[in-house]
Amino acid sequence: MIPSPPPAPRLLGPLLAELRAARGWSQQRLADELCAASGVPTLTRNEVSRWERQLRLPGDFWSAWLATVLRVPGEVLAGAAARSRRLGVAPAVVDPAGSRARLALLTLAYRWAADPGGRTPAGPFAAAPPRHGRPGRDDGGTPADEALSLGVPRGPDEPAGRGHPADRVTLATLRRWDDLLGGDLAGHGARRLRHAVRGYRRAGPAGRRALLPALAESAQLAGWLAADAGDPGGGLVAYRLALRAAVAAGQPPLAGHVLASASHLLADAGDPAGALVLARIGYAAVRATATPGLRALLLHRVALAAALAGRARAAGQALAGADRAGTPEPGREPPWLYWLDAAELAAMTGRTLVALGRPAAAVPLLTPVVVAPGRPRRSAVYGGWLARGHLGLGAVPEACAVAGEALLDAVRSGSARAVGQLTAFRRGLADAPPAPASRGYARLVTAARPYLPSGVPRHLRDRPGR
Repeated sequence: MIPSPPPAPRLLGPLLAELRAARGWSQQRLADELCAASGVPTLTRNEVSRWERQLRLPGDFWSAWLATVLRVPGEVLAGAAARSRRLGVAPAVVDPAGSRARLALLTLAYRWAADPGGRTPAGPFAAAPPRHGRPGRDDGGTPADEALSLGVPRGPDEPAGRGHPADRVTLATLRRWDDLLGGDLAGHGARRLRHAVRGYRRAGPAGRRALLPALAESAQLAGWLAADAGDPGGGLVAYRLALRAAVAAGQPPLAGHVLASASHLLADAGDPAGALVLARIGYAAVRATATPGLRALLLHRVALAAALAGRARAAGQALAGADRAGTPEPGREPPWLYWLDAAELAAMTGRTLVALGRPAAAVPLLTPVVVAPGRPRRSAVYGGWLARGHLGLGAVPEACAVAGEALLDAVRSGSARAVGQLTAFRRGLADAPPAPASRGYARLVTAARPYLPSGVPRHLRDRPGR
């Protein structure tokens, strides 16, 4: 007989173990029941063990299925999870993007993993459903309604009429601008995506499938630009649309690229567990047919997420696989990987090595990209990691000099993403002994604060430097 739920919240791990034992199930049996009920075959006994030992807490998706399979009210598990987080037993996922957008994308990615042919996640893009259904659901609404409901919002400064000059900006032009202008392009990306949605909506049934790749690429770029502007929620919503369209178009490599981008967003947002899930699903789905560049990119996303999650062995294995994948081959890579080259891959390796606590190996790999002229956002992003690498070596003056240049490049590029690693650098610098270099960097932060992009972390913008 299943025990009655306790009157007050308990820790989630012991509660799950007790409920499982009361049914006479092993951890493997509980994992099997969850997989069968949810239709997602990727959960293992090891994950159940981590939940019960409170090394991790299940997210919204698995919490709902745990309540169903164990036949307990969802609020009982939610209360236990909340108490576990308050007591610091397991870290709560940092999810500034909003749990609904994150959960929707993770669920869609899991469904793609369970159905590589893409019949399920394509939803309304697969065929035209009834005209009078509610938009935004898999069982109704037109494809265009689904696209619009998934979050292609009109910006506050964007006129409602058609024929806007930004509609004539091509994807190729936006990509070139992205190297220089950073977060200033988010409005253009959203406008370009609305233009693609309108074209899809006006096309007939035969023409819509031909437009799906362009719609997917527009949504991927809009998601990237939104995240760069400090809007991770908008980025996740656009990535969900991009994934649906890419799968419906029968383009797994593009879908894998979407998940690589979304993994990068979650890693920046402090959710390495979610980032690792997306990167692994993307890599598993396309590794057999991916170009060398795409294969290396996805493995680097796996490596970084694993390193940030404290899984050093998995990170090392992914780095080794990325090295074996080789470098991008001119003429073979898709146009949306135009930015990936050997120097970028080396810098990605350096970034992961910093996260793994190996700064001596990281600094030589990061330096060439940081000092290269002409791409201020890239210099700022990797400059934050390079500064952390120097700090890990105890070289405070060098670290502050690199961080100062990275901060100025973040201002030049207008990129909220570019400021992200400088946040971690300042935390590390606060633990170092006071020095003239650190005081000088604090003064520079104070002077630059009014010019930082609006999506930067609050404490960099509002608190005085140290």
